[in-house]
Amino acid sequence: MEHPQYAVLAAADRLVEAFGRHDRDSYFSAFAPEATFIFHNLDRRLATRAEYETEWALWETRDGFRVRACRSSDRDIQIAGSIAIFTHAVETDLSFNGEPSTSMERETIVFEKQPTGEWLAIHEHLSPRP
Repeated sequence: MEHPQYAVLAAADRLVEAFGRHDRDSYFSAFAPEATFIFHNLDRRLATRAEYETEWALWETRDGFRVRACRSSDRDIQIAGSIAIFTHAVETDLSFNGEPSTSMERETIVFEKQPTGEWLAIHEHLSPRP
């Protein structure tokens, strides 16, 4: 039987890689529909995956938002039964209306093991890296 840490790390890798490719469908499929999101650059909590998808679409149309690459480092996983807490430092290359920028952040993603055995993200919290 696969150790839970390896399964969670694989789920986190899929999520980060999809984000880094700006692959909306694969990225959002890594989250449970009831997932919640707290981002330091938003003034409110996003209470569902659908709310985040709406916000993402707004960023794309209003701001010309594109993810160009994403690098994950300083990774850690804590397992508590069917819950896993993944933390990492994340460096993201973005563009807004064609202008490149890089963000340096810390992120916590909480995963929950589903009855199917799949680990889905149920919460994401992003903060600026000091």
